Amino acid sequence: MKGSTIHYLNSGLIILSCIISFYVPFELFLFAYGVLGPLHYLTEIGWLHKKNYFTKGKYDYVVLVITCVIMVYYNFNPPKKGLGIIPDLIAFALFTSIAFVFIKDWLYRAIVIILSVISIAYLNDANNYFIWIGIFLPTIIHVFIFTWLFMLYGVLKERSVPGLISIIILIICSVLIFMIQPQNLFYEVSDYTRKSYALFGELNYRMISFFNMEKITDMKQIYTSNAGFVVMRFIAFAYTYHYLNWFSKTSVIKWHQVPKMVLAATLIIWALAVTIYIIDYNLGLKVLFFLSFLHVFLEFPLNIVSFTGIGKEVSALVKRK
Repeated sequence: MKGSTIHYLNSGLIILSCIISFYVPFELFLFAYGVLGPLHYLTEIGWLHKKNYFTKGKYDYVVLVITCVIMVYYNFNPPKKGLGIIPDLIAFALFTSIAFVFIKDWLYRAIVIILSVISIAYLNDANNYFIWIGIFLPTIIHVFIFTWLFMLYGVLKERSVPGLISIIILIICSVLIFMIQPQNLFYEVSDYTRKSYALFGELNYRMISFFNMEKITDMKQIYTSNAGFVVMRFIAFAYTYHYLNWFSKTSVIKWHQVPKMVLAATLIIWALAVTIYIIDYNLGLKVLFFLSFLHVFLEFPLNIVSFTGIGKEVSALVKRK
């Protein structure tokens, strides 16, 4: 598939995701997360492994895997002081990824990692640290901001006008989701949907409160308030397109070019994951929790490469002018 065709396809997928999110945001998210999500985790981790996770060391990813294991353990066995350690582990994974991308010598890496730990200790006292790192970073920042950066990096490298159009459409759709406010909710969220989405409710609640969209005092209001509806539209849109963007670029990224046995195992695990979600959605969330966070951690080096790559491409454009 040609690059321009892929960009036009992506533009269509952005618009489609946006339209559906306007009508059934909770249901769209649950479908995307439970069906598209597991296949995305599995295929992206496999692709990242082939790319050596975009780090300078062969076994750097082991540190990120161990960090994720520790984080998952504390998530299900929270310490007496609460879940404050969770954002610290996420921040540690991000800072060590920066060291792994730019530094090869372990002496200098150790220095950076020690400085990172000290920085994290100070960040604990910062306002909204838990919200930004513990809640927003592995969720909405990962699926929306990092996806946008990945797209922008590709567009700048290709000097692609259709690619630039798709990025503009993504921004426009995001703005429209917040600008077009419902006068009243025209559908009621079912009990099954509420029960299945319950573990994600904190994200909606925090977004509504942080951006002062509406004063809500009860978690249940994320299903009944206009602000809850608008935020859910954005979350559903961001997650759905995050997954669709990955699969639409199969011919470019070539994540499917793996041994047949690996591909077969991937599809079998994916089918099992979807089956668990169908039987009990909350059970699926718990079973797939490690895999979902692992792909976030292992993608940090790629996010850093995309961010620095944008800087290099912009700098090159300025120099040419």
